[in-house]
Amino acid sequence: MSPAVAGAEAPPRRRLGLILALLAFAQCIYAIDYSIVFVALPEIRTGIGFSAQTLQWVVSAYAVAFGGFLLLGGRAADLFGRRRMFTFGLFLYAVSSLAGGLAGDPTTLIVARAVQGIGGAFLAPATLSLVTTTFAEGPERNRALAIWGGAGGSGMILGSLLGGVLTGAFGWASIFFANVPLAGGAMLLAFAIIPKDTELGSSGRKFDLPGALTATVGSTLLVFTLVQGPESGWTSPTILISAAIAIAVLAVFLTIEGRGRDPLLPLRLFRNRNLSTGTVVTFIFMGTFGALPYFFTVYFQSVFGYSATKSGIAFLLPCVGVLIGNLSGGRLATRFGVRATLTGALLLGLVGTVAFALSVSANGSYLSMAPGVLILSLGQGTIFTAMYAAATTGVAAEEQGIASGVASTGQQVGAAVGLAVLVAVANSGHDGLAGEALRVATADGVRSAMWATVAGIALIVLVVFNFRRGPAAPAAEPTKQDDVTYAV
Repeated sequence: MSPAVAGAEAPPRRRLGLILALLAFAQCIYAIDYSIVFVALPEIRTGIGFSAQTLQWVVSAYAVAFGGFLLLGGRAADLFGRRRMFTFGLFLYAVSSLAGGLAGDPTTLIVARAVQGIGGAFLAPATLSLVTTTFAEGPERNRALAIWGGAGGSGMILGSLLGGVLTGAFGWASIFFANVPLAGGAMLLAFAIIPKDTELGSSGRKFDLPGALTATVGSTLLVFTLVQGPESGWTSPTILISAAIAIAVLAVFLTIEGRGRDPLLPLRLFRNRNLSTGTVVTFIFMGTFGALPYFFTVYFQSVFGYSATKSGIAFLLPCVGVLIGNLSGGRLATRFGVRATLTGALLLGLVGTVAFALSVSANGSYLSMAPGVLILSLGQGTIFTAMYAAATTGVAAEEQGIASGVASTGQQVGAAVGLAVLVAVANSGHDGLAGEALRVATADGVRSAMWATVAGIALIVLVVFNFRRGPAAPAAEPTKQDDVTYAV
């Protein structure tokens, strides 16, 4: 099958397999970085001297920077080359991970995590757009997205497993040092495996610097506001000022984009119903399913009393469930269509999350929670693959980078906002508690957060019906016409 990029010569099949393996590995790296710190947070707090109020920024600094720079990273991939931005993102990951492992104070670690987030903002859209432009729309892309999604969905769970094992064996700094050879090695492999970027200078396209600046500043302030709001209070001066500036800057950004000849974010992209709906789906998905590793960690450590190592091992079950769901997602989307696949997977995830919520108790056990966790993990893995297949359908090859940036922005902002809101729900009324009272209140808080998650998943089911409906793609290799008419 021909690649998605019109006029490009298809790489040999073996080369395609190597490219996909590297892209999946990179996806796994930045997915792991989202959750690997969860299990290590208690040791990071005591080891460096974080307060209870500032500890969340070990997670939030990554999410805020990631979400704030994604549009810039997506457009940079389109204009400056996807391989260049792919390797640049990996370089930032390697350098910032080394700095994070060497950090001796909270400020240094938070800055290192923010730079990791910026690296992710360049890496994520470059990786996804390399998948969608290398593999043609339809069954071939669905299979590629299943492998890519498997790496990402499993990476979020695997991060918690690795975080527990590494922290227990070598201390919290090891979760950062482990990234250095992984990101550095992937960066070097990219030069040998991924085809060289074509020269784009003759296309006449220009980089929208005013749009880039306003998008980055506005998005970063907006994510900061949404993340810090539950902690500082929505009426605090800091939150009100940052919200006002964010809205004003984003309004300027939209004005620039509407009038620019070659905008950073062509507003006409949102006329693609699949992209706009897919962005909303990724936002709510990460605000619900994406927060689960954090609450699994809290439940394991604060209620069951597990060590960091035992908590990591406990993540094997959801990791297996997500991986099976990921690998099934592409086949199901090809056979039944993406919208039907998403709907079924969401209902499965909903049932699993309800079962998990009902099992949460101060007197609960791992065995009692296992059925719900396995079911919701199967649904979670399938959704992760199918939602990106839906969001990128019908987008021109030369705009896959910015489209991937838009969808990934929904993912990262949703992760930051959802975690902040659910943590506020879970921690409500915990002030002044200690010992057994705190353990019981923690279990009750996790249960409340899970019921809020159930409500969010139900909302995604409604949003999914806005995807364009069409026949499932044929299971056989499609013709050129099939590639064009493939529908969600």
